[in-house]
Amino acid sequence: MQELALLAVVAVLIIVVVSYAAPKLKVAAPVLLVIVGMACSQVPGAPELFVEPDWILVVVLPPILYAAAVNVPVVDFRRDLGTIGALSVLLVVVSAFGTGLLFWWLVPDLDLAAAVALGAVISPPDAVAATSIGKRLGLPPRLVTILEGEGLVNDATALVLLRTAVAAIAGTVSFWGALGDFAYAVFVGVAAGAVVGVVSVWARSRIRNQPVLTTAISLVVPFLAFIPAEELHASGVIGVVTAGLITGHQSAKRFTAHDRISERTNWRTIQLLLENGVFLLMGFEITAVVADVHNSGQGVWTAIGLGLLATVTLIFLRVVFVVPLIAALRRQQRGAGATTDRIESLLDRLTARGPHPDHERRYAKATRALRRRHADAAFFASEGLGWRGGGVLAWSGMRGVVTVAAAQSLPTDVPHRAELVLIAFTVAIVTLILQGGTLPALIKVLGVQGTDAEHERRELARLATEIHTAAQALVDNPALTRENGKPFDAALLDKTRKRTLATAEVIDKMLGEHDPDSPLQQRRELQRLLIDAMQNALLDARAGGTYSSHTLDRAQHLIDTEAARFTS
Repeated sequence: MQELALLAVVAVLIIVVVSYAAPKLKVAAPVLLVIVGMACSQVPGAPELFVEPDWILVVVLPPILYAAAVNVPVVDFRRDLGTIGALSVLLVVVSAFGTGLLFWWLVPDLDLAAAVALGAVISPPDAVAATSIGKRLGLPPRLVTILEGEGLVNDATALVLLRTAVAAIAGTVSFWGALGDFAYAVFVGVAAGAVVGVVSVWARSRIRNQPVLTTAISLVVPFLAFIPAEELHASGVIGVVTAGLITGHQSAKRFTAHDRISERTNWRTIQLLLENGVFLLMGFEITAVVADVHNSGQGVWTAIGLGLLATVTLIFLRVVFVVPLIAALRRQQRGAGATTDRIESLLDRLTARGPHPDHERRYAKATRALRRRHADAAFFASEGLGWRGGGVLAWSGMRGVVTVAAAQSLPTDVPHRAELVLIAFTVAIVTLILQGGTLPALIKVLGVQGTDAEHERRELARLATEIHTAAQALVDNPALTRENGKPFDAALLDKTRKRTLATAEVIDKMLGEHDPDSPLQQRRELQRLLIDAMQNALLDARAGGTYSSHTLDRAQHLIDTEAARFTS
């Protein structure tokens, strides 16, 4: 037990060091961790480590998916649902059957169902490396959302395919039965995730000012969504993703600011450790996987060769699939401009006519729906995905967590099982090192860039103006009263009015000034020095032992709050 605890501690330290060093080396952390894991497995005396695949699929995968889902913008996810669905369902099915037919043709004594099962194992890309590179190098937000959405949903498709193929090995499934099982898995998974998401958000919103309790609920939400869905023979992955999307979308409206900050920090930490831990484990286990193939009397280099051939096939299928997909998105962009004009004309006519006295609610609903459609059309017109973005999308096919776990979950009586597991590991490692290692260079060569900084600044200024206007209108509202019905003190309202105006001026200066010698920058720098001085004084007081620990903790909390306000 102590040996396992020591390994866990060493693994966490390696993850932290590699995650810190990877950006400086301009290498994606998952790629570097796989290489480090392979090197660690060759250290004399290194233990043979085998983790049950159910531990990864049931214990590790749900938190990883949930942590990613809560940070995906639901509006952007909805807008690109067609693209995400094509990549995460159609492409996974095409890749599974394409590589499955290849294995069936090349490997003797391997029936078609087992070959398709292996194809399902290696078909879902893991978008962790791609999105980490994309965010660091400033890819367009729409491209990052598509990659994240694909990584969230394609695992469900692959695992349902794998389950169906394993059932087909025993001869207990038909085509229509498989199609029905897939539809059932998606529908029940969405329903289970929606129920858990809505109920957990409601429960957490009722618990005010107790972040420890809300955090405890947050930590079990992925499992509350995953386990019941799996028990109902549906897709637990879809359940987790649905619960995460609902939680992330509702957090701005239902949670306190403290809860949102705590949630963001906790899940980023969990995501860092679990995701990178699996990549480290992948590199470490490769020695044991090779030994299994050697002990089974099968050819190690034959399996590696098949893995390389499968990698080439997967890359080819993805490129061929992405070409018509990008062509369709470009047609969508060209047609979005005309759609925007039509919706604007319709909105103008609707606004000029005004609401009917008996149908004000219907008028408001129609206006809101038209404005959302107008925003969607404007998004498609301005956020197009061209051929250069398509090149990045086509090359972002790295395999990872699900491939490693699903490969080891293949039934033990499948012919050539050890060889099939090595093939899957080869695909995962080669795609991570080859595609993940060269993706930054490809992004730079293609010149793919994110949103223009000046455009973002203007958009933020416009939003800040709307927020300030709403706050000012509240303070100026003569009907504003306290909870007990009494009016607020006039002096307090006047002071708040001035403070709101001062905040708006600070935001304007922050958006407009970039000079390091500007008054705003000097003020922020001086404030940091003041906070450092207060912290040093507190440390001296703590060392002197004059004050009680409770008083020291309260003072530390006040300083931390002030520091967060000026460093956020």
